[in-house]
Amino acid sequence: MGSNFEPSKPWRETPLIRSAALSLEAGCNIYLKLETLQPSGSFKSRGIGNLMSKAILSSPPSKSKNIHFYCSSGGNAGLACVTAAMELGRPATIVVPMTTSSLMVEKLKLLGADVRQVGRHWSEADAFLREELLGNDEGGVYVPPFDHGDLWEGHASLVDEIEREFMREGKEFDAVVCSVGGGGLFCGVMMGLERYGRLGGGDGKGVKVLAMETEGAESLNFSLGRGELSRLEAISSIATSLGATQVARKAFEWGQRKEVTSCVFSDAEAAMACVEFADDERIVVEPACGVSIAPAYNDTLHTLLFPELSDEEFERLNIVIVVCGGSNVTLKILEGYREKYGSDERVVSKFHSRRLGRREKVPMKTRKQSGMLYDQVQHVTLEDGLR
Repeated sequence: MGSNFEPSKPWRETPLIRSAALSLEAGCNIYLKLETLQPSGSFKSRGIGNLMSKAILSSPPSKSKNIHFYCSSGGNAGLACVTAAMELGRPATIVVPMTTSSLMVEKLKLLGADVRQVGRHWSEADAFLREELLGNDEGGVYVPPFDHGDLWEGHASLVDEIEREFMREGKEFDAVVCSVGGGGLFCGVMMGLERYGRLGGGDGKGVKVLAMETEGAESLNFSLGRGELSRLEAISSIATSLGATQVARKAFEWGQRKEVTSCVFSDAEAAMACVEFADDERIVVEPACGVSIAPAYNDTLHTLLFPELSDEEFERLNIVIVVCGGSNVTLKILEGYREKYGSDERVVSKFHSRRLGRREKVPMKTRKQSGMLYDQVQHVTLEDGLR
């Protein structure tokens, strides 16, 4: 029998706003789902908060009070775990890989977490947590960062809010853009869309999903390209919050749906999207989030998702970008990105191309005949001729 205590909800409903700046850049209506405003600073508060609340509710009262949460994380999942643990009145231990920045480690410690730094990447940190810590604590509860149904259920609440907001305005939305690390957010988005009949065969208006990753952390794209669930040898991207060498099996399964396009951008594009976004919206995010904002700045949303539409048809669409947040960033870090990546050719040649009138307008018929339509899995580079 579970506990009679009803824990407070450790996540919040977040605003959905239309961005005039990004709409101008992208050539359609861009809406931002601001998960940066979650208590932990990222969408992770939803899924992890849901899982932790359920763990308390499902435990007998005599054991509930002795629960100790354990989470392996590149940073943001750990922050969500610690933030939720504080709200729920329980202790938390966080194990992070050696690639985790000192900034994130200090943030975790300041919140009162017991922090251990072990392993080259998340998989090794997670193995240490399970084998050395969790097994020795009778009150220990494992908090996975991305691969659990309770996490996906929590993340799916994001879609509930998007649906309510567009219904309130009497509008429909046409696509969702989200980042993929281990695939927790992606699974939640897909679950939510399926629940509302937004995927093929459903009763609602169809919605496309653009799953974004950075080069060096493209575990979903890698698996889809090989046709089987596969593991990257290592994480080499600066977007360490996307640092799962293998996505959840469910994410791989969702990724094969026809509504999904998997796309990979460079670190430079992800980082400079963060810089531009801070200038335009006065919101600070890390590259793991910036990679989902980049398609608006480099004018690839049209070609990636709706290549069959004319410019006039495309400009009427409503596309939601999940601004998933992340705390591994400061103004100083953003300035460093500007200095390092601001002259990168992939950024200079395509960022702001639509707004500044520098884009090459290719007739729709020509796009189709020349094979410029994207397949389901895309590793986008400058040489593709679409960037």
